[in-house]
Amino acid sequence: MVEYGDIRVVYRGGSKINFRKPVISNDSRFLLCASGESVKVFSSVTEECVHELRGHTGQVTGVLLRPSNHLQVYSCSTDGTVRLWDFTDGILVRVKNEKGTFRTLVVKQVCVFVFAELFQLVAVNLPQTPDQLVEARDLSAVLSDVSSNPSTIAFGRGGEYLASVNNLKMEIYFFKKNKSYRFEPFNGGKNTFTCIACHPKDDCVATGHDDGKIRLWRNFKQKKEYTYSTLHWHHSAVSSLCFTPEGTNLLSGGVESVLVQWRYNQENQKDFLPRLGAAITHVTVSPDGALFSTSHSDNKITIIQSCVKVSAVIQGLVKGENVTTGLLVDPRSKALVLNGRPGHLQFYSLQRDKLLFHLDIVQQEYIHEAGLEQFEVVRAAFDASGLWLATVEERKQKSAELELNLKLWSFDEQTQSFVLNTTVSAPHEARITAMCFSQAADSQTTTLVSASRDGHFKAWQLGLPAHTDGTQEYEGPSWSCDFVGAYHGLVPRCCCFSADGSLLAVGFQEVVTVWNPTSWELLTTLSQPPGDVRNLCFGQLSCSKYLLGSNNKKMVCCWNLLTCSLEWSTSMDVSLLLVDSRSENMAAFCCQDGSTDLFVFKPSEPRPLFSQKAVCSGRVIHAVFTPREVMLESSEESSQWLNRSQLYFLTEFMDLLTFSTKAEEEKLMASSKQLVIDDTVAMTPFYLLLGKHRHEHLGNEESAERTPLPQSSVAIKELLQTPAHVLPATSFLCSMFAKSLLISVTETSRRVGHRFNLNNSDSDSNSSFRFRFFEDMTCFTRAS
Repeated sequence: MVEYGDIRVVYRGGSKINFRKPVISNDSRFLLCASGESVKVFSSVTEECVHELRGHTGQVTGVLLRPSNHLQVYSCSTDGTVRLWDFTDGILVRVKNEKGTFRTLVVKQVCVFVFAELFQLVAVNLPQTPDQLVEARDLSAVLSDVSSNPSTIAFGRGGEYLASVNNLKMEIYFFKKNKSYRFEPFNGGKNTFTCIACHPKDDCVATGHDDGKIRLWRNFKQKKEYTYSTLHWHHSAVSSLCFTPEGTNLLSGGVESVLVQWRYNQENQKDFLPRLGAAITHVTVSPDGALFSTSHSDNKITIIQSCVKVSAVIQGLVKGENVTTGLLVDPRSKALVLNGRPGHLQFYSLQRDKLLFHLDIVQQEYIHEAGLEQFEVVRAAFDASGLWLATVEERKQKSAELELNLKLWSFDEQTQSFVLNTTVSAPHEARITAMCFSQAADSQTTTLVSASRDGHFKAWQLGLPAHTDGTQEYEGPSWSCDFVGAYHGLVPRCCCFSADGSLLAVGFQEVVTVWNPTSWELLTTLSQPPGDVRNLCFGQLSCSKYLLGSNNKKMVCCWNLLTCSLEWSTSMDVSLLLVDSRSENMAAFCCQDGSTDLFVFKPSEPRPLFSQKAVCSGRVIHAVFTPREVMLESSEESSQWLNRSQLYFLTEFMDLLTFSTKAEEEKLMASSKQLVIDDTVAMTPFYLLLGKHRHEHLGNEESAERTPLPQSSVAIKELLQTPAHVLPATSFLCSMFAKSLLISVTETSRRVGHRFNLNNSDSDSNSSFRFRFFEDMTCFTRAS
């Protein structure tokens, strides 16, 4: 198969914002965090994303403020580069290349990185150079056998030493002595180190452990004289530690969703901020100590005002351990819908990369207790119009039967959310394996089909509202069971409707059955090679006469519904098969050799439109085609399948990935520029700043030929795009700016614009200059 280089897999929309510890700017106005292949800059007040720093081609693994410039930030990535950004303007300042994969980042006067492949802490000297692209070759190993978790590395006492923990070992490296001390104070048990923090002013190192204890280490400059004291409140592992800038308090967090603030040297006094919603993974403090932030396991960042109250919450896409509902698209909002908080569905806008809202399905309080079985949302489906949502929730207790509820939700225009309409208790006698709506938009009836392990599939139909008379309504629309189907006692595994709703396909283990939804007549059964059917998909548009299926015997079959015969089949271990509703295209994810390959094809053509090997490691568990707001205009045959829809897929490691074309990335990079300059017309710097305003008195002069600015205008463009804090002195720029406005007299320039003579008795006519002022620039001249 051919692999195409202009399409690549990217993290875009729904990326983790809790992957690494965020940083807060010196003035506490901004919070920066790694998010996929970019760095997001959030306002700490409005919670909005004000900038997205794009440029990395791999996952960003570390973000830290530059010590010598509080308006700049470093980022490192798995693409082997370190980038320096001006985060207030969203401008890339410098790129440093190095072979390898950077897994984390800590900063002193030099940058220090962790190479996960070598498990070494390596110092990289960052040379001062005006060039934007720099090869960083000056590498020196500092520590070996370190953890890839950045919470296990910290600088102490103004950067005099570096402390690192890994498993049951702690190592402290002194830069001036060029010497390290290693401590192994514990033999085992739950004393494993989990995180570390160094006091900013005292020689004190705080470590967190698996047993929930915090230990404060002192006198570690001599290996045999170290001492430690113990603090204990957490009942489980301590995930993060952080000292305040003055060192007066120590912050800790864990799975209890409680931020604990310990008084330094008064450890018996502590404050709590409880009920933060999810387990704490990272704790950080702003440089001025005004704000705290906690990252949580539900992909959320909470901004806290000095451990007193929560001031802002930045919520990303919630990714649990198991997405049982799969990936869905809300037809109305075009939002991605999947499992969210326990017992909830989340609606997430991929275009805005923002959570819209959570819908409480279970409507019961969730209790955080290990081993307690509670209701979970396991299935969900939308109808074609987005007016109806069907959900299935279940709870299985050891000493009780399975509890199962089917709920139908209607969309309320006033609240712009879904309202519970019908609840069906025990709709089946066993777990529901599949569920789908009839997707015919012009159908007069709305039908839902659910298949279960009890050997039956049921058709649920929406009934019309009942009336007491011809005008007054007393009962709204409701759902009822219209048909119960089965086939020789076999278990139905999957089901799907055709695009026009005229056919229903149900896979009963090794048999594919086709039904008429109007009369519920079994029309035919389709033969196939042995194997239980995993996926069934009807073709779309011109390929609607085809039905495709895959089974657990590594076979993909395509049937022609007009002849009820097998059109073609191929040997392929398809773990997931899905169809694009806006085109004839289908996507098949195939798992082999520990990675997943993608094939995009049309059922009517044997040749794939696109294929790519190893799009991710492991298996793809869920995928969905999402419609684009603006259609792409790609002329390349290999990328035309992405013009109308975008393909998102979820890996077994809970990474949400998608495909991006080269043209699409160039468009995104262009849109992030601060100034867009039109080179087809001559413009002054004031023209760029004030906009395009034309005077009516120019009349026919609008069509006159415009004179281009001299070459010095390039410098002016750079001047306007450069942040003010890195510009030279104003006295140096003033003369350069004035000279850029001087244009020599030509025949062309006499016909365009307003001119004012600058008389100089000592110069001849060839050296005379005049000012040329365009359009909305107000001119003031001084008589010579």
